[in-house]
Amino acid sequence: MQPEIAAASPPQERLPQGLPSPAVSFALPIRVYYEDTDAGGVVYYANYLRFCERARTEWLRALGVEQQALLDSAGIAFVVRSVKADYLQPARLDDVLQVVSHIATLRRASLVFEQEIRRDGQLLFTAQVLIACIDHRRQKPVQIPAPLYAHLHAHLESLA
Repeated sequence: MQPEIAAASPPQERLPQGLPSPAVSFALPIRVYYEDTDAGGVVYYANYLRFCERARTEWLRALGVEQQALLDSAGIAFVVRSVKADYLQPARLDDVLQVVSHIATLRRASLVFEQEIRRDGQLLFTAQVLIACIDHRRQKPVQIPAPLYAHLHAHLESLA
């Protein structure tokens, strides 16, 4: 199961040097294992959030952004500030899910991801996740580093 990325082609002069073209959408396949379910074989509600976290991390990685490198080089981290989630249909043991992620809003120190989880095209779960950029040492909000912000901004422009 490999992530699926649809690439956009914004003008190259608008992208920071050294970063790949931004992804229009990102879908991460995840198989439901026994450990993800309750006694009835249904995915435990909190695990949908874990699946979304994994997809956001892999989406950033596909864009060439390693969260550990951001922490090591810039001292910043992305943290979840709030989540709005809707559980529409249950996922079950052995299902193969697609966790689709995209940025809905980009601000100087935060971004909102819209995410959905599907099984065979059927919508099971949706979430809006507000992510804040923080100075890891001080645990205070800070601006997203300019090259990364420009990269994410180019991604949003490519969707328009």
